[in-house]
Amino acid sequence: MTISSSLSAGVAGLASNASRLATISDNIANSSTYGYKRVETDFQSMVTASGGGKYTAGGVRAGTQRLVDKSGSLISTSNATDLAISGGGFLPVASMNEVSNANGNPQMFMTTTGSFRTNAEGYLVTESGLVLMGFPAAADGTIPSYPRDSSDGLEPIQINMNQLTGVPTTQMSLGINLPASDTYFDASGDPQDVSVGYYDNLGVSETFDVTFTPTIPPSGASNAWTMVITDSAQASAVVGEYTLTFTDSRTAGGNLATVGTTSGGIYDGTTGTVIVNAASGPIEISIGMLGSSDGLTQLGYSFAPLNITKDGSAVGSMTSVEVDALGMVNAIFDTGLQRTIYQVPLIDLPNPNGLIAMDNQVYMASPESGAYYLWNAAEGPVGDIASFAREESTTDVAKELTDLIQTQRAYSSNAKVIQTVDEMLQETTNIKR
Repeated sequence: MTISSSLSAGVAGLASNASRLATISDNIANSSTYGYKRVETDFQSMVTASGGGKYTAGGVRAGTQRLVDKSGSLISTSNATDLAISGGGFLPVASMNEVSNANGNPQMFMTTTGSFRTNAEGYLVTESGLVLMGFPAAADGTIPSYPRDSSDGLEPIQINMNQLTGVPTTQMSLGINLPASDTYFDASGDPQDVSVGYYDNLGVSETFDVTFTPTIPPSGASNAWTMVITDSAQASAVVGEYTLTFTDSRTAGGNLATVGTTSGGIYDGTTGTVIVNAASGPIEISIGMLGSSDGLTQLGYSFAPLNITKDGSAVGSMTSVEVDALGMVNAIFDTGLQRTIYQVPLIDLPNPNGLIAMDNQVYMASPESGAYYLWNAAEGPVGDIASFAREESTTDVAKELTDLIQTQRAYSSNAKVIQTVDEMLQETTNIKR
């Protein structure tokens, strides 16, 4: 009985070391595979009951585990939609075959890295057929509220590279210096003009013509002006008229003192703005707060448009797509405009090593992994998203080769045990001869 158990233990040792050899072979074969997580083999002894001075060999059993929670090094690439994760978490992906078949919401899988590029339909897909998923943004670029404990809000990310866009102007700022000498009693009273362009709702360029006319007093200096704003889109109709006075105090000389409204939106002293109604809708114009030098000023002898800014853009074509560290998928246009079109969340689970491993470095949730949650990148337990990057394999070739030598020796030793048992059994049968 003891000799037979020794034979069984030797066979179990051969099988266990063969299993370890298989994992080592996989690890070495995938040492250059992006996102590969190495598999580790552990041995557990098997003990059977023994007594009466006899010992029965139980043998050994091998168990394997893929170390999904271990991260590989990140290397840089030249593709903006090569993605990896700096820290914990997983990218949500789906099978392109499921998306193409349009069988409802596709099954969500997880991966830690991928080289995503647009296919003929505009989907961000890897060579192995995995499409990146994300939350679609609203028209204004904000991300609505989506459920985070399920994949119901996720959609395959689809990019329309042929789209055009234009953003209307809603805000502008006038940083202009008016010449104080123009309000002297002996000044000519000639107005000062400046044209400020803006974009309407269709991306067409229009113009506000702003005229500053000084008030000429009978003596001294008035430090007063009339500002008139006309809109080219409304046949140069007046959309705002305001009376401006500036202080000549020692501490705040040249800053706005008062603003009176003749027509147009009322001046808001808390924000330093007026709102005028252009043909395409209201536009907020910042002229500066009272006592401040951040807008209109009146100093010296020269008229100087120093800092005139506005938002909005003309019609532009999309040129590229980039994903930032927070997972925002941004469309880049040739006008310099950048618009958020999706958000890629990162998935966290209580036990990543309990995930079900599938082909192409893809994982699926299981009861052992626990329930998942979709976090914003760089929040909670997840890291941030690195674009222009891939995650390397976690295989350490030097360690695997060392384990290979140990496995070979252990396998040979177990084979020797079987050979010895065979010789002992032969001796036993020879007793009868």
